[in-house]
Amino acid sequence: MDDLAGFLRTRRSRVDPAAVGIPTDSRRRVEGLRREEVAHLSGVSVDYYVRLEQGRATQPSGQVLDALARVLGLDETEQGHLHRLARQRHRRAKVPGGRLRPELLRVLDLVADAPALIMNHRLDVLAGNRLAGLLYGRPLPGLNIARHLFLEEPERGLYADRETCALDVVGHLRLAAGQYPEDPRLASLIGELAMGSERFRRLWARADVRARTHGSKAYRHPLVGPLELHQENFALPDPSGLELIVLSAAPGSPAEDGLRLLAALDTPAAAAAATSPPPGVAR
Repeated sequence: MDDLAGFLRTRRSRVDPAAVGIPTDSRRRVEGLRREEVAHLSGVSVDYYVRLEQGRATQPSGQVLDALARVLGLDETEQGHLHRLARQRHRRAKVPGGRLRPELLRVLDLVADAPALIMNHRLDVLAGNRLAGLLYGRPLPGLNIARHLFLEEPERGLYADRETCALDVVGHLRLAAGQYPEDPRLASLIGELAMGSERFRRLWARADVRARTHGSKAYRHPLVGPLELHQENFALPDPSGLELIVLSAAPGSPAEDGLRLLAALDTPAAAAAATSPPPGVAR
């Protein structure tokens, strides 16, 4: 699903030669750095770097990978991804099963004032509390965030900042593909998204990786309006690969009032409306 050679090519094409001290002129036709320039700056032979980009080299050392990361300007997340891709041929990470323990479900019930979800590395929502179900307006088991964003939601749906969400989702799936290259369900999901969404294909081709552990999330709920929430991702301390995700509102903010209103939707009519999909979206 992902490979070292492709990642190196995309990162090389994005480096500004002037930023690494290479003069340019109007005759330069290469986007980013040339292969020989990357090799020279990182201290490896041109032949070896070419073989890396062609997928023919043996596993590079950590020192070589660190040198390449420095030349290519990789951030911490990208550097970790680079090292994982280099180890793929020799070490395969076991795909986590993601079994839900009853204790986790009790934790969800304890989070009463904020939407809370449990999600796996494929962005499948395995469970959520009542407020999360009202936020998404549908039953949560069976919901996949990537499929929801790229294939199911209309343009003016739940996600107020669709482009940022799209970058986060694709970047996360790139990381997951690098970590679990032999996960058939992940490969199937990526294939489904690529077949069904031109936007996904465009972003996937960029090979960007993102590790989102916290940040703002903007929603546009059909019943309570805009919700500016803060997302915190908590990786569970076990081999399950699951994360607990909590979406909180700042104290005294309009979003806090919006969540209170959402939580009050407990009449049969309101609950039915809250669990109906937005217009134009099939169940």
